[in-house]
Amino acid sequence: MMKKTKIISIVTGLVLLSCSAQSTNEDDGFAKSDNLKIVNTSVVYDSDIEHLIFEIKVKGTAGKSLPKPVGQLDGAPVLGYVFPTNLKATDVGFSKTDGIVALALTSHPDFDDTPLWDENANAVLDDDGIIWHPHWVVLHSNKRVPGGLSVKQYDPEDKSVKLPPTNPGMPMYMDSPGYAVITKGNSIKVLVPKFRIMNKTDFSFDGVAAYMQVNTSNTNKPLLGVYAVYSVASGDLSLPFKTTIK
Repeated sequence: MMKKTKIISIVTGLVLLSCSAQSTNEDDGFAKSDNLKIVNTSVVYDSDIEHLIFEIKVKGTAGKSLPKPVGQLDGAPVLGYVFPTNLKATDVGFSKTDGIVALALTSHPDFDDTPLWDENANAVLDDDGIIWHPHWVVLHSNKRVPGGLSVKQYDPEDKSVKLPPTNPGMPMYMDSPGYAVITKGNSIKVLVPKFRIMNKTDFSFDGVAAYMQVNTSNTNKPLLGVYAVYSVASGDLSLPFKTTIK
């Protein structure tokens, strides 16, 4: 895992960059939108139903801001409400690897990376990338993008790398677990069965609203990088929040 001080330094620089560096397909309105200004975050374990409820509350309307399609995968915009945690990669089904394990709730209209799930319930599995949906990812430091972070990639020939069977088939530490995501008013939440994270109910976390972008053409850039951060629940990504039990 990255040391906490290193995470703080990355995000401090990232927030400053987000004020001055506009990535190619980032919506001009995202940086000022109340829909992406976090006011509270929580993770509650409900022992009656053995689920963890991850929640982010914003100043505006959660999930209302959506990326505009660009018509292709290269340069595709990805908007996310992200829960960085101190969970281990092995807790969510990956093989052991360093990085920040995060649960990202994302929307991206140009592609669908949840091939097992039909989020808009129209009996078509590959047309609902814009619907808010969850991913487990491993983030690591990456200075090749303005945000200084990217989803960790791996060599497809490396047979030691393990991903959950629900992964979308991309050469990154990413999973598409299919948990239920609910947006209502200023709240966006996701329901995570306890057994899906190795029965972990005691961990630290934070909340982040961020813009990411796909790259398939420039070998000097990551496949999925963070380009801007709009708000951080703790202010410094120190992961000060702890799960509570209901």
